[in-house]
Amino acid sequence: MRKLNALILLISFSLALTLTATAQNEESIKGYDIKDKLEVKYTSVKNQHRSGTCWSYSGLALIESDILRKGKPEVNLSPMYIVRNTYSDKATKYVRFHGSLNFAGGGSFYDVVESIKRYGIVPEEIFAGLNYGEEMNVHGELDAVTKAYVNAVIENKNRKLSTAWKRGFDGILDAYFGETPKTFNYNGKDYTPESFAKSLGVNYDDYIYISSFTHHPFYEKFIIEVPDNWALGEVHNLPLDAFMSVFDHALENGYAIAWASDVSEKGFSYPNGVAIVPEVNIDEMSDSEKSKWTTLSDREKESQLYTFDKPGKEKLITQELRQEAFDNYTTTDDHGMLIVGIAHDQIGNKYYKVKNSWGTSDKHSGFFYASEAFVRYKTMSIMINKNSIPKQIAKKLNL
Repeated sequence: MRKLNALILLISFSLALTLTATAQNEESIKGYDIKDKLEVKYTSVKNQHRSGTCWSYSGLALIESDILRKGKPEVNLSPMYIVRNTYSDKATKYVRFHGSLNFAGGGSFYDVVESIKRYGIVPEEIFAGLNYGEEMNVHGELDAVTKAYVNAVIENKNRKLSTAWKRGFDGILDAYFGETPKTFNYNGKDYTPESFAKSLGVNYDDYIYISSFTHHPFYEKFIIEVPDNWALGEVHNLPLDAFMSVFDHALENGYAIAWASDVSEKGFSYPNGVAIVPEVNIDEMSDSEKSKWTTLSDREKESQLYTFDKPGKEKLITQELRQEAFDNYTTTDDHGMLIVGIAHDQIGNKYYKVKNSWGTSDKHSGFFYASEAFVRYKTMSIMINKNSIPKQIAKKLNL
């Protein structure tokens, strides 16, 4: 009996030590301890610097990732080649619309693919687009000058357009970006932009655009109503759960996702490297805590929710909540990025690993983690290779 009691005491003591060690270990973890679960292939992190060209960087990042996925050598494509050609096309349409169209540095993933189809593409080392005395992109002056030029063309008092206005505009682009190459040599071979685009082995018709909103029918296409969609590109519309299943299926099969989202949210924290949609857990509060919480102002509640000291419960995002945020302008089309993986934090919350285009000086060296709730809530649209979509969804989309 004494031996049995001693054994029980020993087991109890060991269990107590284990629980104490576990508690101490959890206590020692500060902030967000996020571990990658899976990751697809991607090229190096770039830096758009002071330019509104994230759409070009992220759209090309998807194509670069696809090239790697096919087992081909890494290539860094030129975002500024796309931007320069898109400025020119945008100016033509802006003038045709008599200025009743958005004209700015922003754009969409659609612009990237359509530009390659029309003008080809070149490596970044062939065309950096820095012909104005800067070592990195600084587009404030360029944006102001080009906008003033097209407005002057529209508002001129001659009551008709001259035959020179477009040559003049393209001259401005050449002055800032440099003239686009007609031919170039890369890795010992001669190319045109068109032949180089073909040499990459990419079918540019494979890229499609998807979103999830209720103001248009599901499983049909619609022109997404965001200012940077100057080209009036269409997206396929999916119910939210089906939309999210596309993310996981693509990543699990080695495909990256070009992601347009809203990063102006309180839950997007550049210093902490996370994007979250926290929710207070009333059920776990004591009566005194509940009483105190109900007396706080909205501002005080927000300050407690967005401390970023550790992960917690995330908000349940419904189709209705997502639509409401879009309709009332609290979800806007701010930034294009590339989703390259799936991860989890220390309490099991799911995240998507995101490759950004703001350089590598941040916490995760150019990457951050967007919670599943954030992606459900704040995704505007995605560009994806149609071969990465689940077959049953592809069939409904008539792909």
